[in-house]
Amino acid sequence: MDKNLFLEADLEEIENGYTFNSEKEIYKCLVCGEVFEIGEIYSLNGRFFEAKKAITFHVKEQHGSMLEILLGFDKKYTGITDNQKSLLNDLYEGLSDNEIAKKNGVSPATVRHQRFMFREKAKQAKIYLAILGLVEKSLGKEIKEDFVKLHNGATMVDERYEVTNSEQDQIIETYFDTLEPLKLKTFPTKEKRKIVVLRKISTLFQSGEKYSEIQINNILKEVYADIATLRRYLIEYGFMERTKDCKEYWLKG
Repeated sequence: MDKNLFLEADLEEIENGYTFNSEKEIYKCLVCGEVFEIGEIYSLNGRFFEAKKAITFHVKEQHGSMLEILLGFDKKYTGITDNQKSLLNDLYEGLSDNEIAKKNGVSPATVRHQRFMFREKAKQAKIYLAILGLVEKSLGKEIKEDFVKLHNGATMVDERYEVTNSEQDQIIETYFDTLEPLKLKTFPTKEKRKIVVLRKISTLFQSGEKYSEIQINNILKEVYADIATLRRYLIEYGFMERTKDCKEYWLKG
C-alpha cells in the first residue's frame, strides 16, 4: 500500500477510499491502486457496474472497512495511540460508554472524557487546516511542495527528515559524481544528508520485487565500494526490508 496516495488525497477521498481524476476521467483505489475508467463497464462478482459504482463496490468488497485500514496506519501518520485506536473502533461499532468501559477496564467517565478530547482534537485540526490554507495562499503555492515527502518506511521521524527540494538537489549534487549511472563520491556522516543519499540510491530498486543479497550487492557495488554500509543503512532507515535469514530484500512500503 502506497501511503503517499492517502497523504495526497483530500478528506472525503480518504473516507471513500478512492480518488477521482477529472482530466483522465479515472477513479483510483487508494488501498491497492486499481483504476476504473469512466465509459467502461466492469464485471465484479458476477455483477456489472459503471466506473463510479465499480470503485465503490471494489473498495468495500476487496478492502472492507476504511476505518480499519486507517487505524492500521502507524502513529506517525495518525497521531493516535493504540489505546485510542481501540476506543475509536469500539465507538464505530456502536458500543455504549458503559460497554467500552467494561471492555477496557476503565470508568465510563474516562470514556466520556476521551470522546470529548476526540471532538476537541477534530476542532483543532479544522482551525489548523484553515490557518495553513491561508498561509499557502499568501505564498502562492502549497507548503508541502517545498519539502521532500517521507518514504513509507521512515523510522524515528524527526528534524532529520525536514529536507526541502532545493536542499535535496544540493546534497545530491555534492555527494554524487554522476547520476547516470549513479556513482557516490563518499557516504555522508550527517544524518539528514544520509537520508537524502539513501533515498536516491533506493530508486535503483523496483517496488514489489524481491532481491537476493547477491543481487543487492551487485547493484550497490556499482554505486559505492562500501556495499555493507549502504545495505545496512538502507535497512536501518526503513528504505528496505529483509528476511531474518537475509536471503531476500525488498523496498519497504
